[in-house]
Amino acid sequence: MDAGAEPDVDHPVDGDSSATEETGLNQKSDVRTESSSQLNQGEILKTLATVEKDSKAIAESFSSLFVSLRSTLSEATSSSVDHMSCFGDAAGRLQETALDASTKGNRYINSCLRLNEEIKGVENLAARLKHLRRNVDVLDTAVNKLLRPP
Repeated sequence: MDAGAEPDVDHPVDGDSSATEETGLNQKSDVRTESSSQLNQGEILKTLATVEKDSKAIAESFSSLFVSLRSTLSEATSSSVDHMSCFGDAAGRLQETALDASTKGNRYINSCLRLNEEIKGVENLAARLKHLRRNVDVLDTAVNKLLRPP
């Protein structure tokens, strides 16, 4: 109810005596109601002022909270971007190192395969050398028999 609004009052009908008596009672009742209404309105206004003040404090608290959250989120996002950049650099270097190691490993394997093929040729050469050595030993024994008679 507005502060300046009047309560609904039944107005007396002309020539009605019971209406006149009721009007007197109603007017006394209206004065009490109006004064208690003003008192209640004052309390209501104080309560509304308190609620408004508390609402403003809560709104400021939420505003501060959101500013803090925005700042923290910004820092976390910035930190995440930095971490992702660092991770990207590390992954790139790891990839380069892995490719380099793979290339060197392939060269090593190819060298081992060539060496294996060459060793197969050396085995034939070793067999020939053994045969030659036996012949040289036989020749040496024959020469020693001829130079040193028994």
